[in-house]
Amino acid sequence: MTRLLLASRNAKKLAELRRIMTTTGVEVIGLDDVSPYDEAPESGATFEDNALLKAREAVRATGLPAIADDSGICVDALNGMPGIFSARWAGEHGNDEANNDLLLAQLRDVPDERLTARFVCAAAYADPSGNDVVVRGEMPGRLRRAPSGSGAFGYDPLFQPDGEEVTAAELAPEAKDAISHRGKAMRALVAEIERYLG
Repeated sequence: MTRLLLASRNAKKLAELRRIMTTTGVEVIGLDDVSPYDEAPESGATFEDNALLKAREAVRATGLPAIADDSGICVDALNGMPGIFSARWAGEHGNDEANNDLLLAQLRDVPDERLTARFVCAAAYADPSGNDVVVRGEMPGRLRRAPSGSGAFGYDPLFQPDGEEVTAAELAPEAKDAISHRGKAMRALVAEIERYLG
């Protein structure tokens, strides 16, 4: 079985990718399953830059084919921000509650009809032979004024996808995978890289 490294320690992202790849015959492992290495900062100007940087770095450090993603929320009323800064919008990387609180505070005076947003995910593949691929997935929707649901992470409790009556945090995992930015990007990436994975 081919081993594919997801260059992340996020257990929820790993579980999501494993669900998406269940039928491929590929074993997906995470950074906690390999020897530690120094991870470079996300210094790219776009989601695509950051995803490819992380995937290539993982290949160099481990010798395994790797997938990495960079994702975030782009709020129309904030000219597409937080964007690539989503995970550290409030200053501390990965503090979901602080990020959500800051975002709500920044949008306090914005009318409800202008609370449109989209989640964006760029997913990149790189392998030891020098092959690489980057794809993008998006999930459009709108923000709510207060969080709801606990079944996900990041900005999911504030985000209501188009066509849904609940937030992304209230969707069942399989339902979220079917419409999510990451689900779309990872499925597109898997379709692109199957020839490399054998």
